[in-house]
Amino acid sequence: MIFNTGVFTLGVILQTAATAIPMFVAGRFFAGLGVGLLSATIPLYQSETTPKWIRGTIVGCYQWAITMGLLLAAIVLNATKNHNDTGSYRIPIAVQFAFSIIMVVGMIVLPETPRYLLKKGDQEGAARSLSRLRRLPVDHPDLVDELAEILANHNYELSIGRASYLELVRNPSIRKRLLTGAGLQALQQLTGVNFIFYYGTSYFTNSGISNPFVVTMITSVVNVVGTVPGLFLVEKWGRRPLLMCGAIGMSVCQLIVASVGTALPDSSSASKALIAFVCFYIVFFASTWGPCAWVVTGEIFPLKARAKGLSITTSSNWLLNWAIAYATPYLVNDGPGNANLGSKVFFIWGGFCCICMVFVHFCIYETKGLSLEQVDELYAKVNKAWLSKEFVPTVHYTDLQTVGPEQARKQSLADLENNAAQKALSVHEHVGEK
Repeated sequence: MIFNTGVFTLGVILQTAATAIPMFVAGRFFAGLGVGLLSATIPLYQSETTPKWIRGTIVGCYQWAITMGLLLAAIVLNATKNHNDTGSYRIPIAVQFAFSIIMVVGMIVLPETPRYLLKKGDQEGAARSLSRLRRLPVDHPDLVDELAEILANHNYELSIGRASYLELVRNPSIRKRLLTGAGLQALQQLTGVNFIFYYGTSYFTNSGISNPFVVTMITSVVNVVGTVPGLFLVEKWGRRPLLMCGAIGMSVCQLIVASVGTALPDSSSASKALIAFVCFYIVFFASTWGPCAWVVTGEIFPLKARAKGLSITTSSNWLLNWAIAYATPYLVNDGPGNANLGSKVFFIWGGFCCICMVFVHFCIYETKGLSLEQVDELYAKVNKAWLSKEFVPTVHYTDLQTVGPEQARKQSLADLENNAAQKALSVHEHVGEK
């Protein structure tokens, strides 16, 4: 993450120093590369360092920080919009230096994740890291048990093969999670949220609203405040109910905006209704699909595939982000070659929100209250997402440590668990006889 921040900072330097388009584009390239790298590694770090009872809230804070960044960007852009010199673009871009410094200093202070250290064979380092993160002594029984379970899970995963990018596609269990994560991140973008934050100013101007910058500020504030309930509900309600509720709420709001904007394009009352329901939509998104998409993708992959899996799911997020940013002007603007949809574009976003409902029901597993190791067990034992809420973990990976690689590859996790239980019972009876 320190290196990734350095890549981003190089991009900021080039953009701030630029006086012509080529250098500015080069700066955008490196800044975009840095942001892409960070957006894959930050949820990974958060999910691997936090305890299961608060993991959803902590990873959800990633999205909350994004909403704060959008609000700050709106404030700075509004403050510099009347500059007739290079400050109009240099000030907003240079503000990013402050966050690069915060990021690097923070990562110097924070420890490496215990799961990464175990993956690299540094068991002592992993114990020290987990001790700092849990604020428990290295020899505390709870900490020792947690570390042993993480290590045993990792060893079990290695016994059934390593995870290359090709393995992510070949392995049925990992492929299922990969498609779920990529689909979730793509649909998060297809709900249309970035249409509002990228093109909200132009859209509200065309809708007859006199001060679109004020509306942008309002929507940005709503976005920040609306994320807060989701940070609590993700652990109270769970992932599936929260995502389903968000999909229903967003689709209703989008379809109302589309209908009102199409039926009453020149009405001042309709313009106020548009703003109101856009704000309602943002609340639904910010409290559900905004944070929860990052929570789910951060916790569904096994340790050996987590980094690679997150890199692909995050790529799907940014790919759709780019596609929507590129296509939207052609969809909403008038003129030759453009669709001139105007408010009708919300029918498209509303339609994708309806697809979100179906996707949640059939594809999203409930992982509330499970450790990352228990999520592996969930995917191994439950083959239908809508049955996942009934799942109760029973596997202890420390009991499977005697399993050889050949046996692990040939048998299911349930079979291995039964074999381990029978061995334990046999040993117990043998000791009892003695």
